[in-house]
Amino acid sequence: MKKNVIQNYIGNQSQIGGTRHYTLTDGWGRNLRCIDVNSGSGLQFTILPDRGMDISLASYKGTNLVYLTCNGETHPAYYEPEGIGWLRTFAGGLLTTCGLTYLGAPANDEGEELGLHGRYSAIPARQVADISEWIEEEYIIKVRGTIEEGRIFGNKLRLEREITTVLGQNKISIRDKITNFGNKPSPYMILYHMNLGYPLLCEDSELIIDPALTNPRNSEAEKGLNDYMKFVKPQTTYSEQVFCHSLKASGTGETSATLQNNKLGIALTIKFNTKQLPYLMQWKMMGDGEYVLGLEPSNVPGKNRKDLRNENILPYLQPGECVTNNIEVVVSDIKA
Repeated sequence: MKKNVIQNYIGNQSQIGGTRHYTLTDGWGRNLRCIDVNSGSGLQFTILPDRGMDISLASYKGTNLVYLTCNGETHPAYYEPEGIGWLRTFAGGLLTTCGLTYLGAPANDEGEELGLHGRYSAIPARQVADISEWIEEEYIIKVRGTIEEGRIFGNKLRLEREITTVLGQNKISIRDKITNFGNKPSPYMILYHMNLGYPLLCEDSELIIDPALTNPRNSEAEKGLNDYMKFVKPQTTYSEQVFCHSLKASGTGETSATLQNNKLGIALTIKFNTKQLPYLMQWKMMGDGEYVLGLEPSNVPGKNRKDLRNENILPYLQPGECVTNNIEVVVSDIKA
């Protein structure tokens, strides 16, 4: 339906889709800014400007798509950088970004103590702007913000994020521009920790990927190497399994990973480019109450900064250098 026809039927854009801005008022999430996005055709999700413009809640036609930890949406003021303290404010959700100068397991790298998965998701965005508008016959829902990880005498990286949805489409486009705004080379590590949960994820689900190479993280993951694409009912005792996939891609680097639930009739596909993000980390956790599939495009193979440095594969951005990552999340109906 054309713009001028639609506008004859409505008194406010919110009737058919758009954004809603608010602040949480209770518990661990008090004073956390939120932006709800409604695509107008079934897809709804929540952007958290104070958590690096990450995405927490996500649903499709009323069906939840993501895993949320017991913490829920938590204000970054409670972030604990030491050791595995990151887990105390990890909400899960559709996207928790890890990085930007380190991620992975805690380590001591050249005398610097690095906690789990980096500081990014505890950094509030600035210059947050909702620039949603009609462009010709399409209503473009777009929110952007700038996140800077840096300190005096240290590394300085800036990430400029744009999250876009088109009214009537069930697709989220994430565009990140990462720049070294310091005066010396900086380590650059990023992982898009995307956490899918019940009911999209259950024993009826299947992971569809086409890897050229799959490496299990440890002996526990080796046990599940032949079944990484399959899922079981929640288990009382289950040890997480982590795999590092190098996916086959087109000549331009385009590839994808899909979680499909034929019984539910929904598929969620993550599209990314292996020239930007060469690895897909898979976190498979089938525990009672901790039942989650992490699909995590990354520019590093799931190792911490110390190990990458020792292997001489630690990525760097030079002063003034910038890179761009593009990720799409597409939700679709499938026939049972």
